[in-house]
Amino acid sequence: MPREDTTMATRQTRTLARFMMAPSVILLLFWMIVPLAMTVWFSFLNYNLLNPGNVSFAGLFNYRFFLTDPAFVQSIWNTLLLVLGVLLITVVGGILLALLLDQPIFGQGIVRILVISPFFVMPPVAALVWKNMIMHPGYGVFADIAKFFGAQPIDWFAQYPLLSIIIIVAWQWLPFATLILLTALQSLDSEQKEAAEMDGANFVNRFIYLTLPHLARAITVVILIQTIFLLSVYAEILVTTNGGPGYASTNLPFLIYRTALLGYDVGGASAGGVIAIILANIVAFFLMRAVGKNLDR
Repeated sequence: MPREDTTMATRQTRTLARFMMAPSVILLLFWMIVPLAMTVWFSFLNYNLLNPGNVSFAGLFNYRFFLTDPAFVQSIWNTLLLVLGVLLITVVGGILLALLLDQPIFGQGIVRILVISPFFVMPPVAALVWKNMIMHPGYGVFADIAKFFGAQPIDWFAQYPLLSIIIIVAWQWLPFATLILLTALQSLDSEQKEAAEMDGANFVNRFIYLTLPHLARAITVVILIQTIFLLSVYAEILVTTNGGPGYASTNLPFLIYRTALLGYDVGGASAGGVIAIILANIVAFFLMRAVGKNLDR
């Protein structure tokens, strides 16, 4: 077939593919752009749900109000601690569990299912279980353990609210990290392991110089995906601490919820939503660059 005919057939195929993809792409863009445009528009309005008939243009007032709110700095700090704390627990715990599950043990399939199962529990349900069955200071599992050893039970959500949220969210995301890291670990060439053992490398040296570099890409992917989702944690806070005591466990999404549905301030909440989108995109940009550099190695 002549080169010109081949080129023409390729162009026609690409055109047909784009034409077939166009409806879904247009629907996706419409689904994303319309709510975003409405949020940006509301952020410039003085719009309170208690007085919906009195809507006026507010300019940048909502942004100044939201950025100067004392709770804003606290929510940013809590969001940062929440993301970093969950990532630390899930990455370290995921590596340890992946190393354990990679060993030939009795009932390995059942153990893997049990380890992965928390990921399928809905966040509000998981938060309720932890709040009423595990961390309750009166009859929770942790309280019973403390009483067994003669210690005073801890009121987790009153004394350590943010740490309690970190533990709950980390418990939910640990199976995801374990699954990704276990898959990467099983792709490690067994001949490399055997060669390292024959050279006299112990377990620590094999982990540092062989296993950990092999898991670098998987760890980067885990951090990227989890960070995007952890920036929008909301249900666990609503069910357990309601952002308190005070603003001790309020992150940025929950602050936006408080502004919109408790303060009835649609304009201020929309400004907070726009700020949250900008911050999330900045984080995603740097994470994507880190992933790209890691995958190019």
